[in-house]
Amino acid sequence: MPASLAGKLRSIAIGVTDLAAAEEFYVSTWRLTPVARTDDTVYLRGSGADHHILVLRHSDQPDVRRVDFVVNSVDDLAHIADGVRANGGHVINDVHANTEPDGGTALDVQDPQGRHLRFVHAPAVHATQEAKDAPSRITHVVFNSADVALAQAFYEKALGFKLSDRTRIMAFMRCGSDHHSIALADADSNTLNHIAFVMPDLDSVMRGGGRMRDAGYPIEWGVGRHGPGNNVFCYFVGPDDFVIEYTADVLQVDDSYRVGKPEDWTWPPGRVDQWGVSQPPSDRIKQAQKKIRFTNQ
Repeated sequence: MPASLAGKLRSIAIGVTDLAAAEEFYVSTWRLTPVARTDDTVYLRGSGADHHILVLRHSDQPDVRRVDFVVNSVDDLAHIADGVRANGGHVINDVHANTEPDGGTALDVQDPQGRHLRFVHAPAVHATQEAKDAPSRITHVVFNSADVALAQAFYEKALGFKLSDRTRIMAFMRCGSDHHSIALADADSNTLNHIAFVMPDLDSVMRGGGRMRDAGYPIEWGVGRHGPGNNVFCYFVGPDDFVIEYTADVLQVDDSYRVGKPEDWTWPPGRVDQWGVSQPPSDRIKQAQKKIRFTNQ
C-alpha cells in the first residue's frame, strides 16, 4: 500500500549525447529491454511489470529530463497539483491525457529546486519476465540538494513522502514500502547523485558487476551493504558519466519503522558499509555524482 499520494517510483528519463551507444549499453550490458521508440527517444523496461523504467533521449549534453511516479487514482493527481502549488512547487502541465507510449493520465510538476516530476495514473503495464541477472525496476533515485531541509519539506507536505532515516549527509525518504524511493544528499548544487536498479538477489548483483567489468566499466564503489535501507550495492559510472547502481535486498518498512538519526549510522574508522570489505567510493564516482543537472526540456 503506497504511503503517500506520490504512489510509487517508476522511471527516470535522461538525456544522452549518443543515443545509439547508450541504447546498446543499457540493453546489452545493463540488461534492459526496448519497448518503444521515436526518432530521438528510446523507452526501456526491466523484468518487472512497469511499462518502462528508463527513457533515453538524445541531448547535446547529459541531463535528467524527468522522474515518474505511478499513482492510484485520477483524484490523486488533482490533490498533488494542489499540494505542489501550496508548497513552493510549480505545475508545468496540469492533469492531461499522456501522449507518451505508456498512456494513462498524467500531471507534470516541478519541485522548488527545479526537478521535473511526472505522476501517471493507469499507465500500460507488462507481464513480468523471468530474468536471472536483469534489473526488475528502479528502487530509488538520489538527488543532490543545496537545501535539503527545503526539499524535504516539499516532498513531505506536497507529496506525502515520509522520512525513513537521516544520516550526516543524506535524508532517506519513502512513498511506499521500499526504505527509500528518493534520497536527498547535502550538496552545493541540485544535481543527480545516482539511479538504483533492483536485481533479484546478491548473486545477480555480483554477476552484474562481473559483466560490467568485462565490458570495461569497473566497480567504482562496492560490493557492500548499506546501513540505511540494508541494501546490497555495487556502483558504476555509465555512459555520459551517469552513476548507476545494481542493488538487492532493499529493506521493506511500514509506519512502525523508527526514523534513524545520524548517530545510528556510524562505522569504525576506515569502514564505509556494514560489511567493511569495499574500498571507499572512487574519485571518479565522486566527481560523476555531482555533474548531471536537471532540465525541463
